[in-house]
Amino acid sequence: MKNKTLAAFMGITMTLLIAACGQSSEKVSATEETAQTEANETNSEEESDADTQAASDADTQDATDKFPMIIEHGLGETVIESKPENVVAIAWGNPDVPLALGITPVGISEANFGPRDENGLLAWTAKAFEDKGVTPNVFDDTDGWDYEAISDSNPDIILAAYSGLSQEEYDRLSEIAPVVAYPEIAWSTTWQEETINDAKALGLEAEGRNLVHETEALIADKLSQYPDLKDKKVAFFWLSEDDLGTFYVYTQNDPRAAFLSDLGFVMPDSIKNLITNDQDFSITVSAENADLLTDVDIIITYGTESLVDAMQADGRFSNVPAVKNGAFVLLDSNDVLAAASTPTVLSIPYAIDDYLKALNDAAEKIQ
Repeated sequence: MKNKTLAAFMGITMTLLIAACGQSSEKVSATEETAQTEANETNSEEESDADTQAASDADTQDATDKFPMIIEHGLGETVIESKPENVVAIAWGNPDVPLALGITPVGISEANFGPRDENGLLAWTAKAFEDKGVTPNVFDDTDGWDYEAISDSNPDIILAAYSGLSQEEYDRLSEIAPVVAYPEIAWSTTWQEETINDAKALGLEAEGRNLVHETEALIADKLSQYPDLKDKKVAFFWLSEDDLGTFYVYTQNDPRAAFLSDLGFVMPDSIKNLITNDQDFSITVSAENADLLTDVDIIITYGTESLVDAMQADGRFSNVPAVKNGAFVLLDSNDVLAAASTPTVLSIPYAIDDYLKALNDAAEKIQ
């Protein structure tokens, strides 16, 4: 009995030992395989990091090779000796360009219109800084440029492709750092020109053009959702409810009106016929001549419904289709759309859905 029991015990033990050896062998193989896999992954990651760094170094070198460069603009020409590192962006929209390109400006202008956060920034600009985890250095230049604060930022470049710089202001800023001013006419730079010209000064013209193409593709995609907007005749007005005797209509030289063309709208012929100077960014119209505007389908303007009521009650506007139909997009100066109506490469993706919906709501009133 003892022998049988011992034999049985030895048999079980041998079986367990064999099983244990088998498991041990499997564990060793699995460990070796895991170690090999991790080694391969580490090598792959290192190679990927090396490739990424090489690509980054190549991009940096490529950008560096573009300098020195000369940029011609409406106030002369600017020589940029080497790739800028410290970027200051002043005036409307210019801060959005380096931010969209992944560059954090060392100083920017406070937004002077629309709903602003505690730093004085519009929502899309503030979000870009927030995404980067950076607190912006903001200049309050409501009463003129803060030359001292700009200088204290130690800029290598000052971006102002969309601005209204005077020659005197440009000359003074140029004493601090090279300045990129507007291409031809003050306050008449389109968002595309602003993006490309500012990007070029950073040695990133190709990247700036790519941003423009991507944004234009986004616009086209969004517009496809609103087929009824195509070819509508839209005009951007400025009126005062207290005095409708004279009002203003923005021409294609103003980015607000130029953006309407990007959205597929047509400037009414009646407006075109009133433009006498091709460099004006607005025209002044007497209410006595409002009856000429017989082809304006939609009016975009700053104001409230009481403005529409006043225009409809004023017989001088009775021949304007948009007024008769109440086809208005009314912009509140404290609303995001009011600020986004002067577009930038960051504001367009942020606000285009709301803008197109507002325009479509107006279009539905056309009879």
